[in-house]
Amino acid sequence: MSPVILKNNLSEPNPDSHRPLPVAIQFSRFRGKDGVEEIQWMIRPTEYAHFDIQLKWVREAYEQAVQSMGLEMDSAVWRRFLCSDLINQEAALRGQSFSDPDVPNQNCAISWVRQVPAPPSKVTLWASHLRIPGEKLSKSYNNRTLSLKRKDLTHHWSTGITSPESVDSHAQTQGIFKKYGDFLKSEQMTLADHVVRTWFFVQNVDNNYAGMVDARNEVFEAEGLSADTHYIASTGIEGGYTDAPTNTLLDAYAIGGLKPEQIRYLHALKHLSPTHVYGVAFERATAIDYRDRTQIFISGTASIDDQGVTLHRGDIHRQLERTLENIEALLLEADATLDDMQVFIVYLRDPADEVVVRPEIARRFPELPFEIVTAPVCRPGWLIEIEGLAVIENDAQELPPF
Repeated sequence: MSPVILKNNLSEPNPDSHRPLPVAIQFSRFRGKDGVEEIQWMIRPTEYAHFDIQLKWVREAYEQAVQSMGLEMDSAVWRRFLCSDLINQEAALRGQSFSDPDVPNQNCAISWVRQVPAPPSKVTLWASHLRIPGEKLSKSYNNRTLSLKRKDLTHHWSTGITSPESVDSHAQTQGIFKKYGDFLKSEQMTLADHVVRTWFFVQNVDNNYAGMVDARNEVFEAEGLSADTHYIASTGIEGGYTDAPTNTLLDAYAIGGLKPEQIRYLHALKHLSPTHVYGVAFERATAIDYRDRTQIFISGTASIDDQGVTLHRGDIHRQLERTLENIEALLLEADATLDDMQVFIVYLRDPADEVVVRPEIARRFPELPFEIVTAPVCRPGWLIEIEGLAVIENDAQELPPF
């Protein structure tokens, strides 16, 4: 079976109305030679309404779109809800089983973060699904971690890890790593060998980012992650949670049974400096090789040069262009291109720049699922940051299947 890569936009009808749901749906789909499909969805309201109404629209459109592709809702492994005012929206999220991480018998990792989607959306859904021909997904869910067992590997998506009992972002980050470290130990995994992607959401990033970074650096040093070994693909960005005391929030993805030869770290040193040059510790991008595909996790990427200097200060057009150029350089190290991207999340410091950025990304990537949110980047001079996931074909029969 040849690999299949599909990206498209859907407008799903509402069976209970003559009027289509006011929702935009984008998806991408990759099917490798083994037949396993990965599907990324981006679903956002296109008309103003109260949050609970928009969330209902999103759920109905999502269910219809999944059904239209011949999938079951049980094929979901990940849902992130990008919300405009999470403290006031928690109750509505808990009122729907598809958006409540603590509902009994939950079978999907559920992530919440306050990052304001571009209007009129109050809530945008990013969802990931898997379809394995002739095989039911072997999933378990415990303490906000979805574990998916397949052959020799177990994939773990953990969400909503916080430590609000501590006061500042430094102490909270240490508490978060303690909790996550305990989980990894319980699964015979380590931070250095099995965690391939993290997201740190930092409330008031201009004030609290340094504390998160210092704590992460300390934990990494203790765990043997360094400039001489490797770090972890990551995004560290503005984001809030359901309560004011939470300064730092972690989502993470780890793979039990991962072999060292499956992992490659991408640097693009002619375009980007190593992150440790300016005191932070993360990989620009990480490629994970499987039998029939390679997944490429692109960390939060901004307009930066090979010396760590911010380029094109104050110019959103040129910063967008340089950011995409940097992502393309990272992809090329894995023999991929921007055409292989399956999803983008775009972070803007100034929401007014959305009117510039959205048309340009839609023009360049007309079928790519993406969303733009207001989320100041960790360095004030960076007006934009972009993260994403790419998938390409591989042929390595000695490696585990995805």
